Amino acid sequence: MQASPSETPPIVLTFAGTDPTGGAGLQADILTLASLGCHPLSVVTAVTVQDSLGVEDFLPMDPEWVADQARRVLEDMPVLAFKVGMIGSVETALAIAEVVSDYPDLPLVLDPVLTSGRGDDLAGEHLIDVLRDALLPQVSILTPNSMEARRLAQDETLDEDEPDLDECASRLIDMGCGYVLITGAHEHGPQVANTLYNDSGPVLTLRWDRLPGNYHGSGCTLAAAIAGLLAGGLSMAEAVREAQEYTYQTLQAAFRPGMGQFIPDRFYWTRGEEQDEA
Repeated sequence: MQASPSETPPIVLTFAGTDPTGGAGLQADILTLASLGCHPLSVVTAVTVQDSLGVEDFLPMDPEWVADQARRVLEDMPVLAFKVGMIGSVETALAIAEVVSDYPDLPLVLDPVLTSGRGDDLAGEHLIDVLRDALLPQVSILTPNSMEARRLAQDETLDEDEPDLDECASRLIDMGCGYVLITGAHEHGPQVANTLYNDSGPVLTLRWDRLPGNYHGSGCTLAAAIAGLLAGGLSMAEAVREAQEYTYQTLQAAFRPGMGQFIPDRFYWTRGEEQDEA
């Protein structure tokens, strides 16, 4: 007798650049989503040349190829959430915005990858303008670090110092985001404070003891985890809370396979089981 097919796990479509180290980007999204019990679909937006120290160069994909990759699988499989990471070019941003606009009921998680962990610039001002105009109005939750939040929210028409993070969140919400989660790893202090905002202001703040070392792909892990948990049916606040707990565990179990940053262990829980059995 033929076995009946298993129930399809939640399917998440991620748009991101490749990372040959497996630490960030498309590979990080796939590992994270798989670890959380989702089936990841992946659309390549750019190919990078990088190691655990930083990004040396990147090649954006043809925007028509990006759109074609996405539409092919969207017409075939029941996607429950989108996650967008590194975009690579203005044209690709517009292509992604057009694709996701056909699925307004699906949650869209945007991790605005503007620089690498080392600080290599991955998005010019023109691309940031397109993000604000074409993608942010469709975003369910934006997950910038504090530096990205300030850059996205900067109003060049005002003669001002850097706006505080509450003001940044308010401006990003006004641009159309449903929620904004600003992560505080780049701020100072013994703890990292990550705050979720909506149009009423702060929703919740979670604080974590600051871990030593630098990590490659922590933002990708967090955003992908939120997308996976939203696809699984959690509310936004629940998904953010669970995703941050998961990400913190991956950072605590991080390893350093090269000469640069630590890489989060997205399958830390399997390693724990192996050690318990041993």
